[in-house]
Amino acid sequence: MSNPLVQAFFVGRAVAEVVNERLEVALTDALSELGKFDAETRDQLRQFTEEVLERANRAAEAANTGQASTSTRQPGSAPVDVQAEIDELRAEIALLRTELQHHRRTSA
Repeated sequence: MSNPLVQAFFVGRAVAEVVNERLEVALTDALSELGKFDAETRDQLRQFTEEVLERANRAAEAANTGQASTSTRQPGSAPVDVQAEIDELRAEIALLRTELQHHRRTSA
């Protein structure tokens, strides 16, 4: 290759081929990663949906049978009678109101 113009042509052509091959590999890798990300995201969304539906079904079953939801109980504790718990809380609120009124009368 004595002619520098011919040599520049072949060097330029080789550079273009190498750049083209590397871009092809980079694009293929990027699309592969995008496909993996899409598949993982869809799988996570499917698992999330299944978990939400499972919890909703358990809560509905618990409500239908009159038991407390598993999310409102401590793990390993016995089922709580919700109506009895509500009645106890109402009685406690009434007692506290009475005490508060008594305290206001005596301090006024």
